[in-house]
Amino acid sequence: MTSTFTGAEDTDRAAADHQAELFRKMPPKRKVELVEDANRTARALALAGIAARYPTATEQQCDRLLMGIIVGEPLATAIYGPAPVFADDTA
Repeated sequence: MTSTFTGAEDTDRAAADHQAELFRKMPPKRKVELVEDANRTARALALAGIAARYPTATEQQCDRLLMGIIVGEPLATAIYGPAPVFADDTA
């Protein structure tokens, strides 16, 4: 069976085909779990980056800054109020 899944550039074609076949056979619930896990990981990495950039920010301030990234500053401001400003802001 030929796959339309190309995989990463550094992935062997046979490995990409095997991975595509595994995804095809995977139950939808498991696929959703994988997406949820990827989203949690991406959020944690983004928050870690924000915390590293703004070391004096509280958890709530980091969450607000993340919302600006996710939904855009205009919408985040309308929903959550203005983004916090820090003396150590290097932007």
